[in-house]
Amino acid sequence: MNWAGPLGAVIGFALGLLEYRLVSAVVIGALRRTDRSATQAEKEDYERRIGILRWALMVMTVGFMPILGFVIGRALFG
Repeated sequence: MNWAGPLGAVIGFALGLLEYRLVSAVVIGALRRTDRSATQAEKEDYERRIGILRWALMVMTVGFMPILGFVIGRALFG
């Protein structure tokens, strides 16, 4: 069995998780510092949008990087 693809996927998952943690900490921290919400409803809407952004970042990094790692592992080593 060729382990290049699955190993690349595992490495891609780890790198994607690391990238998600770093990017989300910087971006969401900056968004929270610049929050200009005046009412509680605006604050809740702002937090809901941050949640959507967090979900999108998760899909783009943790979801895509294992696929990319698998393809690169198979292309280069397998």
